[in-house]
Amino acid sequence: MKQNTLDLAIIDLKPFIPCKDFETSISFYTALGFDTLWQSDELCLLACGTQKFFLQNFYNQEASENMMFHLQVENADDWYTHIVNLDLQTKYSIRLTDVEDREWGMRDFVLIDPSGVLWRIAHNI
Repeated sequence: MKQNTLDLAIIDLKPFIPCKDFETSISFYTALGFDTLWQSDELCLLACGTQKFFLQNFYNQEASENMMFHLQVENADDWYTHIVNLDLQTKYSIRLTDVEDREWGMRDFVLIDPSGVLWRIAHNI
């Protein structure tokens, strides 16, 4: 008797990120360098290279301030410089830490978006 083989391959995974102010968040992420692939009144699909996520026109402070992402990049220092040069801290009231080497073998910094979502942007040392 032949057994069926299950195909459990994952094609894609896109998180849904809450927005305190939907239009401000879209503006922030596009200024950061993400492209808008699709948008409605409730959702916006953004991409940078092959990485994608949805912004949602929904906000819950507790959920937003407990949401964290780890974005691994080729060069965290370049991303930090990019953000500082765009003056995103002033334009969007975001929070940004300095770039540091971490004991777990990565160099990173923290970016907290306009809704309170934390992004740890890093590269391997």
